Amino acid sequence: GDFSVSVFHNMSHDEESSHLEALRSWNQMKVQHGYHAITWPEEYGGLGLSRAHARAYGRLERGYQVPGSHELFSVTIGLMAPTVRAFGTDAQKERFIDDLLATNIYCCQLFSEPGAGSDLAALGCRAEKDGDEWIVNGQKVWSSGAQFADWGLLISRSDVDQPKHKGMTAFLVPFDLPGVEVRPIKQMSGGTSFNEVFFNDARVPDSLRIGDVGEGWKVALTTLGFERDHSAGTGGGGRRPGGSWKQILATADALGVTEEPNVRHELMRLYLHLQTEAHLNRRAADLARGGTPGGGFWGRGGPPGARGFARQAEVDRGHAHDVGHRFGDPRPAPHRGHGRMGNLRMGRARARSAGLPHRGWVGRGAAQHHR
Repeated sequence: GDFSVSVFHNMSHDEESSHLEALRSWNQMKVQHGYHAITWPEEYGGLGLSRAHARAYGRLERGYQVPGSHELFSVTIGLMAPTVRAFGTDAQKERFIDDLLATNIYCCQLFSEPGAGSDLAALGCRAEKDGDEWIVNGQKVWSSGAQFADWGLLISRSDVDQPKHKGMTAFLVPFDLPGVEVRPIKQMSGGTSFNEVFFNDARVPDSLRIGDVGEGWKVALTTLGFERDHSAGTGGGGRRPGGSWKQILATADALGVTEEPNVRHELMRLYLHLQTEAHLNRRAADLARGGTPGGGFWGRGGPPGARGFARQAEVDRGHAHDVGHRFGDPRPAPHRGHGRMGNLRMGRARARSAGLPHRGWVGRGAAQHHR
């Protein structure tokens, strides 16, 4: 039960709230000894130790019964805190980093939009400068955990006259700000983990801008780069938000196809691929000796290197999608009579009958996976 809940987030509002509180309580117990931020410097409450120490602690913790992960928890620690560290002012770092790492506050991503699909650069959410404030109007969607978050990292269109990648600006937006509304999305499974977030003349202080004006694309790609680093176990000792391998395996199990030889073969191929990638990324990160995605194995120039990793994430997701599609018809390829779309329809039908979300075979809507 706990495993499937953590994978598909089929929790009621109260159950999900309790789960996040249990995670926060456990994390704040670790805060007392710095175990919540093993690789972070002492100035941020960490221990200033190596990634090897963080991995060793992670192996030890996995041997005990502790609260399962949640995307909002992982994003707050593994993505938001490093992004503020990379782009924040001294005042922003002092204000936010300790609270993010300790999960005194939760912060989600506000990237995807209904009209933009998977194209992060095609944003329609507008931010117009007005003195020391920005007036924000627009909508975000597929924001995991937004109804429980205190803040959101918003990527908005701030200059329509600039090329798509040049006219974007990032902000940390408090969800209690007038003009900000969060609406949960009811999933077929009954859960409400995903949310829409609406902005109606929300006035965001310029002091909450993250990075320079027009540098939102750089902030977004760096955040996605931290997600890549986090998935390899090098972003503070956390787990990858979502956990695609666990999700695809749980989906296969829920559909009752794990004993099919060809499904087992494809699952094993996917597992080996993900393990190989994780080990390579971990080794490269160790060689990089710290820093933001602007150095080391990310390549010179930072975000352009992260862009390559974002493309590789699309390849990984495509591999997982291919495996998921085959759940609809586990026969060898030459014997399938429906083609990819037919297999997808069959798989979706089986997912519906099992009460599972079916927009994406790794447990989330495809639009959210712009990365």
